[in-house]
Amino acid sequence: MGTRGERRRVGVPDLLPGSGGPGGCRHGPFVRRAGGRERDPTAGTALWPGEEEAQRSEQTVRDPGVDWTILRSSWFNQNFSENFLLDGVLSGVLALPVDGVREPFVDADDIADVAAAALTEPEHTGQVYELTVPHLLTFAEAVQEIAEATGRELRFQSMPMDEYASLLARYGVLAETVSLLMYLFSEVLGGRNASLSDDVERALGRQPRDFRDYARHTAATGVWGG
Repeated sequence: MGTRGERRRVGVPDLLPGSGGPGGCRHGPFVRRAGGRERDPTAGTALWPGEEEAQRSEQTVRDPGVDWTILRSSWFNQNFSENFLLDGVLSGVLALPVDGVREPFVDADDIADVAAAALTEPEHTGQVYELTVPHLLTFAEAVQEIAEATGRELRFQSMPMDEYASLLARYGVLAETVSLLMYLFSEVLGGRNASLSDDVERALGRQPRDFRDYARHTAATGVWGG
């Protein structure tokens, strides 16, 4: 998924331990897209069925002798304003191959704040943080929040996966981007992410930013029109 102003492939770490250049930094937060969570009550961390690439990336970060912090997140709020969902919002109809699945959207600023804390505060070493907003939302509910914040008429439309892929191709979207989006909507979505955590508060001592607050703040910038 995308972060603020950037686009990254799923399962690729934003920061890797040991990537601090000549200084040889041996600690860094590893940020990855989440997909389906099943808690292991004996370990206090999470097991991740599917998304084998992300699992392998996490295991690399856990190499012996490296201080690590893992940040797991689902769909970013900013995908609606800075990434591939923006065009649909601007058109008035956001069409996606998903129906009533609820997702723990998370604000990229919260991710950045936790990452900064992990880099500067030793108590985060060895922690796995599941970063979510306070409430689960469907994509239709998220679009409604944006509509109320902007005062515009916006609509969410669910469509079959093959039709969505064809639509993207007709609009000239690169084949590798279409493939990535198909992976996200087929492998990641499906209700496996439908849980919340208090890990943002645990890491930062404050509540995470709610999607409604994000929508109101972003609407005031004019990026969505209205």
